[in-house]
Amino acid sequence: QVQVVESGGGLVQAGGSLRLSCAASGRTLSGYAMGWFRQAPGKEREFVAAISWSGASTSYGDSVKGRFTISRDNAKNSIYLQMNSLKPEDTAVYYCAARRYSIVVVSQDDYAFWGQGTQVTVSS
Repeated sequence: QVQVVESGGGLVQAGGSLRLSCAASGRTLSGYAMGWFRQAPGKEREFVAAISWSGASTSYGDSVKGRFTISRDNAKNSIYLQMNSLKPEDTAVYYCAARRYSIVVVSQDDYAFWGQGTQVTVSS
């Protein structure tokens, strides 16, 4: 069983940056692909970014391409989401998720383990 905990959320002005972290415990993330998803008030949860176990493969949602960067440090059992050029529409609860397989996928149904989320609020 994997437990993941997000941190790093907060309030930032439009155009600013935040770095989210996700720390895993319970077992090593060896062989696990990881993803970030977000859910804004009144909207469905959407895919943000994902990274393969090796880090060699990444995928991004269209709305964040070129602004967000996902990375991982397997030695620390952690992944990160660097968010630059933030917009008010990026305001959401951001969730970290782990997938039992190493290949990147974008469907939330393929992720078995989820954190509680961290709030990101971008003011205009």
